[in-house]
Amino acid sequence: MSMENPPPPALIRVPIRIVVLVVVLPIRMTWDALAAAARFLDRTVLRPTGRGIAWALTGVGRGLALVFTGVGRGVAWVFRHTVTRPARWLYGAVLAPVGRGIGWVLTGVGHGLGWFFTGVGRGLAWFFVRVGRGLARFFAGLWRGIAFGADRLWRGLSVAGPWLARAVFVWPWVGLWRYVIVPVCRYGIAVPAVWLHRRVLAPLGTGCAFLLEKAVLVPVAALFTYVLVPLLRYGVVVPVLWFDRYVLTPVGQGLGWFFPRLGRGLAVGTVRLARAVFVWPWVGLWRFVLVPVVRYGIVRPLAWLWKRVLVPVAREVRDALAVCWRVAGYVSLAVGRALGWAFRTLVGRPATWLWRSVCTPVGHWVRDSVWAPARRAAVQAGRAVEEALSSARASVREALASARVTVREARRDTWRALVGGARSPEPGEPEVARARTLGSTTNVPGAAPAPEISLRKRG
Repeated sequence: MSMENPPPPALIRVPIRIVVLVVVLPIRMTWDALAAAARFLDRTVLRPTGRGIAWALTGVGRGLALVFTGVGRGVAWVFRHTVTRPARWLYGAVLAPVGRGIGWVLTGVGHGLGWFFTGVGRGLAWFFVRVGRGLARFFAGLWRGIAFGADRLWRGLSVAGPWLARAVFVWPWVGLWRYVIVPVCRYGIAVPAVWLHRRVLAPLGTGCAFLLEKAVLVPVAALFTYVLVPLLRYGVVVPVLWFDRYVLTPVGQGLGWFFPRLGRGLAVGTVRLARAVFVWPWVGLWRFVLVPVVRYGIVRPLAWLWKRVLVPVAREVRDALAVCWRVAGYVSLAVGRALGWAFRTLVGRPATWLWRSVCTPVGHWVRDSVWAPARRAAVQAGRAVEEALSSARASVREALASARVTVREARRDTWRALVGGARSPEPGEPEVARARTLGSTTNVPGAAPAPEISLRKRG
């Protein structure tokens, strides 16, 4: 252990280990007892019970499998004989022939309709081709006639049209402009207007402009130049500029310098006053009262208590728990062995002697005198029952075989009564071979004539 964490003295270590041992020993003995009881229950109760349940479930599963297998085979047999075979016979004997007949009929009808509509289509195509050719020839001739007439009309119009258009739309307007409008405008409007402007309006305008300049413009310009401009310059502008330069500008600069300094001073004073009133007392209280009190009155004692008392005690309790748990295990093991020795001495050995000396001879006597004769009697009874069942099954098979033969004979007799033919010889009598020549109905001399019935229909 390092010098920063020195070991606690024995005055603390020994009492802690004694107290922990007193507390841990009952818990460890209880734990070991529960573990031993659990192992005993697992070996004697749970595993045999589980095996029995598994065996029972396996038997039940096999029985259910056999039951469902038998039921499934029965259902399959019933379905095969009630649904599959009738449906197969219905399909092969009814639906397939009917479908082939319907297909043959529909194929013939389709071929007939195809031949009919093919002929109709060819006739309509021939008719429309002939009609189209006639219409094409008619419209081609009509178009050629229209084109020829339009060409001749266009040639005539191209020669006479321009002259007619000039005579109707151009020459009248040209004559009107050249011989009416131009002389009237030139000698009726332009020449008198030029004379009036040159001889009357120009001299009159020159005189009016001279009078306006000398009577109005010259006095107004002199008044503006020599009266209004000096009056505005030296009576208004110069005093206003002097007042602005030597009065307003210095006053504005002084106020601009004074008010920022005043605002800064007020801001600094207000901030310092607010700090002095609201911040500095709390900072001083925190720095010089709360921090020392918490540091030296709470944190340092708690740290010392944690480092010098709680941590060593907790470490020693941890080590004591580990040591005492092992010691309690040894104690519990010794107590368990003592209890086991006592149980074997007081219960196991007397029970073993009782089993070997009393129960085993009694069991052998019961096995040889009671169980073996009963088992032999049961085996003989089972064999008798099995023989009886075998004979019953044989008699049932013989009865079914005779019934099958009887039914087959009755069916053959019924067929011969309906169709006709010689009766087959009795069992044990040789049948005479019948023959006939190939390609002729003449029988071979000395041979009985063969019936005209196929071997399949003869049964």
